[in-house]
Amino acid sequence: MSNNDILDMYIYETNTLLEQLESIVLDAEKENTFSQDNVNEIFRIMHTIKGSSAMMEFDTLARVSHRIEDMFFLIREGTMSVVKDEDRPALFDVMLHSVDYFREEMEKVEAEQPLNEDVDSFLGNINSLIAKIKGEEIPAEPAPQTAAAPAAAPAAPSVPPAQTSEGSAEFPYGLRVFFDEGCGMENLRAFMLVTSVQGFCADADFTYQPAGVESDSSLSETVIEHGFLLQFRSEADRARAVPIVMTAGSVHSYEEQNYVPAPPPAAEPAPAAQEAAPAAQKAPAAPAAQATAQQHQQGQKESLISVGLSKLDQLSAIVGEIVITEAMVTASPDLKGLHLDAFSKSARQLRKLTDELQDVSMSLRMIPVSNTFQKMNRIVRDMCKKLNKQVKLTLVGENTEVDKTIVDSIGDPIMHMVRNSMDHGIEENVQDRIDAGKDPVGEILLSAQDTGSEVIIQISDDGAGVNDEAVLAKAIRNGIASADVEYSHKEILNFLMAPGFSTNAQVTEFSGRGVGMDVVKSGVESLGGSVSITSEQGRGMTTIMRIPLTMAIMDGMEVSVGHSIFTIPINNIRSSIKLTEADILHDSVNGEMVKMLDGYYPVIRARDFYNLPGGAEKIEDGILMWLESGDCSYCLFVDELLGEQQIVVKPLPAYVNNFDIKNYGITGCSILGDGNISIILDAGGLYAAARNL
Repeated sequence: MSNNDILDMYIYETNTLLEQLESIVLDAEKENTFSQDNVNEIFRIMHTIKGSSAMMEFDTLARVSHRIEDMFFLIREGTMSVVKDEDRPALFDVMLHSVDYFREEMEKVEAEQPLNEDVDSFLGNINSLIAKIKGEEIPAEPAPQTAAAPAAAPAAPSVPPAQTSEGSAEFPYGLRVFFDEGCGMENLRAFMLVTSVQGFCADADFTYQPAGVESDSSLSETVIEHGFLLQFRSEADRARAVPIVMTAGSVHSYEEQNYVPAPPPAAEPAPAAQEAAPAAQKAPAAPAAQATAQQHQQGQKESLISVGLSKLDQLSAIVGEIVITEAMVTASPDLKGLHLDAFSKSARQLRKLTDELQDVSMSLRMIPVSNTFQKMNRIVRDMCKKLNKQVKLTLVGENTEVDKTIVDSIGDPIMHMVRNSMDHGIEENVQDRIDAGKDPVGEILLSAQDTGSEVIIQISDDGAGVNDEAVLAKAIRNGIASADVEYSHKEILNFLMAPGFSTNAQVTEFSGRGVGMDVVKSGVESLGGSVSITSEQGRGMTTIMRIPLTMAIMDGMEVSVGHSIFTIPINNIRSSIKLTEADILHDSVNGEMVKMLDGYYPVIRARDFYNLPGGAEKIEDGILMWLESGDCSYCLFVDELLGEQQIVVKPLPAYVNNFDIKNYGITGCSILGDGNISIILDAGGLYAAARNL
């Protein structure tokens, strides 16, 4: 394993532990206490971060995590009763500040920047809390072995000490450790145990097998198969090592082993007798057999591994090329007019397999939005304190799965909307809420719903809603609205997403800089999605984001305009209809409108908009596609429908982007089965571009 691989594993594991830590602290703060399980888990997390940081030679991170570990050792031994009620808010604040500190440092590690060496002030806050905790009564004889152990080592206390001839008379007291299946980096995890033991036991008083785990990654296989053996001179040192093993990360089980000298040669039984020794005596003591049994037992369970996103990107690209090549082979013009029954049968089977391959490769990239949603708890918590508001966050549908790239990209838009609801939405005066018949505690609802082709994310609050008059007045002052024009409620809400727009009179920590809603709109649209806003004054506001589940493969409708082929995303198509020239209405500026069910919608002619040669001119000769994207709804006039097809989305070449082509409603392209290129249209972008002409 290379140094880069080790660093990547360290970053991934530490960030994962920090997410767990933040979730534990936020939940505990609501109850104003840490449960004993919480305390044990935090102790384990800090112990793991301490050991791995020391191994990576990030000394300041190891120092801070070690001190927090010391604090929770005191709490673990004395329970939360050792922390006074008046000190608990400070304890929760310190732990959340610790999460922030570690995250900032991990960002520096990823960027290969130097870490912050000045941690004395932060350590001072931790030491102050430790001093207060030590001022309370602490059990004189703590019993770490009887404390609630993490789930990682449930079998350990019930395993009786085993006797084995392995080891030596010099180090007779052994402790054999087995790690979780598939945890990875077993050799380095073993060495982390060694460094932890060195904290209380001199090097001359213990040894370990296999030696060299700190530098030889090939020993991971040995540790997986036979476990990692720590050997001590004294039984007391082994007893002190047990709590460390119990709280170490990814430890599945452990067992104590005592060295027993081999009997004298004269007393040795014959080989046959040795083979016939009662299995019942050997079985409990055989770690390899125990590990094998565990592997058989776990063989039927699902195992998880971590895979780099770049590898998944590469897989998706290859699968996409396979899909395109399959379509080109089966749709080859050389096959026209030929009756090839065997080929047709094989082609159908190939199509079935490529479809399954597509589905599997897409599913590998799908992850739940839960981590992104859970991070909003921290934002609401911090803003409640700084704004002196009482607000609860309700999460719905957090197990909805979306493409990993999209999940990473929607964090900022969601954060902006949650902050907007906290700052602008929820009333500052609790009495105002009570007078309006609302719960004194405000509520922000964050939900996700999978519709099959897209995920719908809603951020709603039960606050004061949008003041249309205030928004319109600010829009007029900013020059994006005219005082002599009457705007609808929907049009006024759209002003909120204009660049640089803010209704706050003063710049605060959270708003007033004109950055927020426009960031949300541009961020979501860059993912091929759309944003819409609804609001009722006095009742609250809701922001709806519609985002495709994946950006790699999509269902689209192929249409032709002259000799050009375009793809329209299926989720943007409401219907298609054939009309006559008599059905078209003309407005005062020669714009075309058509009545569809409940309203009138503008008509955009693709042929004229893109200046394409050929194509239908008369409405009777073409077809109208009724499209919707966010708040916009219109009809696109094309020549004909070519059929629905699942396509592989390809980015536009870099030199094409230099012509600002995305601002003309073009979001990408795809290669068709006959080798032709189809341009993928962005329904919302096309409407905006047509209006600006």
